[in-house]
Amino acid sequence: MALPQRRPPRRVVEEPYKVNERILAREVRVVGENVEQGIYETNKAQAMAKAQNLDLVEVSPNAVPPVCRIVDYSKFKYEQKKKQKEIKANATKVVIKEIRFGPNTDDHDFEFKLKHAINFLKEGAKVKAYVQFVGRAIVFKDRGFQLLERFSKGLEEYGKIEAEPKLEGKRMSMFLSPKVATPKK
Repeated sequence: MALPQRRPPRRVVEEPYKVNERILAREVRVVGENVEQGIYETNKAQAMAKAQNLDLVEVSPNAVPPVCRIVDYSKFKYEQKKKQKEIKANATKVVIKEIRFGPNTDDHDFEFKLKHAINFLKEGAKVKAYVQFVGRAIVFKDRGFQLLERFSKGLEEYGKIEAEPKLEGKRMSMFLSPKVATPKK
C-alpha cells in the first residue's frame, strides 16, 4: 500500500505594507492624488479608496496617526522596488586593499609596497597596512610601529590615517583612506 504524497507547505509572502482591511488603526492620515488630505476613520478611508478602485496602503505606520496613501498597490510596490534598486546602484562600495609587511622589511620592498599603496589610494580604495610578527619577532614591536609610521608619512599627500597603528595579537595594523576619492569605473 502506497503512502499518500505530502505536498510541501505553501510559502506565505510577507507583505511589507499593510493594505486595506489589514490596517488596524482607528484613525489614519490620508494622502494621495485626487484625495482631500486629512485625518479620517479607517472605515471611511477604505471606502474612499474603494470608490476610486484603488487600495489604502499604510506607508508610515509609526506616525501618529499612521499615514496611509490611496494608490494602486501593485503599482506602488513596483515603484518602491525601482527606488530600492536605484539606491543600491548609486551606493558606493568601499574597497579595502591590504599591504603586508614583516618587521624586517627591506627598503626596496618597502618602496615597492608604498607605490602600490599610492595607486590604491588614487583609485579611491582604502588601505589596510599591517606588520605580521611571526614566532619570536613579536619582541620587535617598536620596529613594526616605526615601519607603519614611515609608511603613513610616505602616503601623507595621497591619504589620511583613519586608524592609528594598533597591535592585535601578532599583527600590528593601521588604516588609511584616500584624501580625494576618485574611483574608476
